[in-house]
Amino acid sequence: MLSSFTTKLALKKAGIPSDVVDFSEKKREPNKLRKNPPADLDNENDSGWTSWMSVRSLPLTVQPWLTPPPAAVAKGRLPGIGDKAPVDKTGKLRVGGGKRVLLVFLRCVGCAFAQKTFINLRTMANRYGDALTCIAVSHASEQATQKWVSLLGGAWSVRVIVDEERAVYAAWGLGTSSMWYVLNPTTQVQGWKESGWLGEKVAGAIQRKEMNENKPVNTNNVEDEEDDGPLTTMGNKWQEAGAFAIDGTGTVIWGGKAARADDVMELEDGARILLA
Repeated sequence: MLSSFTTKLALKKAGIPSDVVDFSEKKREPNKLRKNPPADLDNENDSGWTSWMSVRSLPLTVQPWLTPPPAAVAKGRLPGIGDKAPVDKTGKLRVGGGKRVLLVFLRCVGCAFAQKTFINLRTMANRYGDALTCIAVSHASEQATQKWVSLLGGAWSVRVIVDEERAVYAAWGLGTSSMWYVLNPTTQVQGWKESGWLGEKVAGAIQRKEMNENKPVNTNNVEDEEDDGPLTTMGNKWQEAGAFAIDGTGTVIWGGKAARADDVMELEDGARILLA
């Protein structure tokens, strides 16, 4: 018989389990009592879906609405009138040295209010020429900023600084805003009136370029595969904006933080005070 001692011994020497030819019905042991229970196919499917549907897999036009990563440095105090301009430790922004500077911190690229602010600044630069140094700071990526500026007709004589890590913003006391700053009724009404929303065009251009180059969209200029936070390619809707006028001694003589997301600020006032 197959159940005899000699048969079992022969099967064991051959490396074959002794019950391989046992066709008698056995009560199946519950999975939870098994030492190595079989994988749960439903859990495997869920895991695959989770790994695919990550934050960074969302469209570029959605990313600016997500909570941004912290700025590279701690947020400083917002400079007031008569204060010396904050020191930018990154070295990207230098003021003073006899130059009269009109400085603007933009909202995210594609924003209609950022567009109006940038065009106003460009107008000031064209109107006053060498008498005024106009600088715009963007917290979107270099690629997105360049594409957005080109859609607006170019920077002309405005100097554009890319501060994707938002270190310069933080040094000047500009951090992330509250929901009311962006979603208040006044801003929403003004937003419906504006037509200069270029976010989809910028995002589309970036994605087409990356597809043509057959590589994934790079955003933060930091190669960190474990980073699963939102992309900063297009900037962020919650970043505070602002504008300042700095005289030749490096002293702030006009400006501050934008009151709301739709506040483009009166740059003409800043230019007039600088040139008085």
